[in-house]
Amino acid sequence: MPSDPSSNNDLIYGLNDRPKPLPATLAAIQHVLAAFVGIITPPLIIGSALGLADYLPYLISMALMVSGVGTFIQARRPFGIGAGMICLQGTSFAFLGAILSAGFMVKQRGGSPQDIMAMIFGVCFFGALVQIVLSRFIAQLRRVITPLVTGIVITLIGVSLIKVGVTDLGGGFNAPDFGEPINLALGAFVLVVIIALNRSNTPWIRLCAIIIGLAVGSVAAWLSGTLAPHSITNAALISVPIPFKFGFSFDWTAFLPVALIYLISSIETVGDLTANCMLSREPIKGPSYIARLKGGILGDGVSCMIAATFSAFPNTTFAQNNGVIQLTGVASRYVGLYIGGILFALGLFPVVGAVLQQIPKPVLGGATLVMFGSVAAAGVRILAQAPLDRRSMLIIATSFGVGLGIAAQPTLLHHLPQLVQNLFDSAITSGGLTAIVMSLVLPEAKLTAAEKKPEIEAFEH
Repeated sequence: MPSDPSSNNDLIYGLNDRPKPLPATLAAIQHVLAAFVGIITPPLIIGSALGLADYLPYLISMALMVSGVGTFIQARRPFGIGAGMICLQGTSFAFLGAILSAGFMVKQRGGSPQDIMAMIFGVCFFGALVQIVLSRFIAQLRRVITPLVTGIVITLIGVSLIKVGVTDLGGGFNAPDFGEPINLALGAFVLVVIIALNRSNTPWIRLCAIIIGLAVGSVAAWLSGTLAPHSITNAALISVPIPFKFGFSFDWTAFLPVALIYLISSIETVGDLTANCMLSREPIKGPSYIARLKGGILGDGVSCMIAATFSAFPNTTFAQNNGVIQLTGVASRYVGLYIGGILFALGLFPVVGAVLQQIPKPVLGGATLVMFGSVAAAGVRILAQAPLDRRSMLIIATSFGVGLGIAAQPTLLHHLPQLVQNLFDSAITSGGLTAIVMSLVLPEAKLTAAEKKPEIEAFEH
């Protein structure tokens, strides 16, 4: 039954309402459309960068299937695992830098594609334990999980990933035609199309902007001769999930950066779950709120462990789906069960991945440039909500200086031990750790009741 309008003016279906199958399916499809590109893009980027093209259809299928299972768990909340809300689980962009570093490390040692994936999924499997353990202490971690730290980390993630988007826009890593005018034109065309569609007043067009941009860009690439579609008759009819299909490996130097990203991902998830609670008209303080945070982060960790087991990259709660809740007025957790089923069904068929694998790099780069820029913009938005006093500005300046400085001069740490290089070579890990340490070390200025009141009112509104 729909929620009582007198108690919830902007929600058609509240958290525990059960929509009929048709409206539930329609709402679920919108969530899938909003998240689909975000789920399949990291496997495309990682696969192309590490030379895993032969395995991309399977990797994309597993990403979709595991996202479906994780979303179902978050909504169903079995044994207290999950937030009991629409928390769509998707492949996390935050892990790209650490995963690519681990993959390149194995590649430089002469490892095969199977060796690369065994290492990646091995360290991600154990890294998920970090998030599972953290979920039990979320109340105690609130001192570290602040809007300031979260904003800095998310901004650094977005800024770091923009380089990946620009590389694809130019033609791809080490491409012989990198920077050719046709590549730049295709990327710019996709970028303009997505921006134009996002300015539309029609919700469906905005939701489908990236998918339409990719489709139109691929057609333009085909007409210009850049895209030459090849047969996909060799693709398997159905993908069968196989535990640890590529083996299992582990290395501390690859593990530590991944483990830190799991901590950062937990911080990001707290923000997403808080926003979800607000949209669903659930409390954002008190025991029930803390229980949702614990269950949601535990759900993320279990989802990531399942992902590593079945050859998918780490998952996280997608923030963009909060916008779909607001747009549709449907917050029912039962819709999450439909979303999970749709994603799992899509992942059963490798032909989906085989088709998507043929998207030209410049087209993909034009779309990801917007997506990665949006991540950075989301971080800036979170920072704008924090009180920007002298202490906060010093933490932001130092964290950005360290993180972006190391990203600009990647050889800066190459005379230090390999472990230090792997941990701090990334702007996300070096800048994120700087923000966390400085937030703990630098004392906060004590505010009077009169000074606190405007901040509280700003947060509430």
